[in-house]
Amino acid sequence: MNQNNKNENQITIDIPENIVDGVYSNVALVTHTGSEFVLDFIHLLPNTPKAKVRARILVAPEHTKRLMLALKENIAHYETQFGEIKFPEDKNPPFGR
Repeated sequence: MNQNNKNENQITIDIPENIVDGVYSNVALVTHTGSEFVLDFIHLLPNTPKAKVRARILVAPEHTKRLMLALKENIAHYETQFGEIKFPEDKNPPFGR
């Protein structure tokens, strides 16, 4: 592959200042329609009956599957380096649909 082809395949990604720090989420809800998946990332404080959606991401089904595969691959790399990720025995993971 020559240098010109490498440059054509590169993408520059700009992260705006208001997004660069990210948001914390300890719960996620996943729902879908026939044409999209809706990912709601939520921050739930202990012992409080109300939670806030911190981010809502709408994703096409094909991209959702790519995301799932990327997460699966990254979790495998993480667990190889740091050990198995375990859930607390008394709780289900805070994700649902």
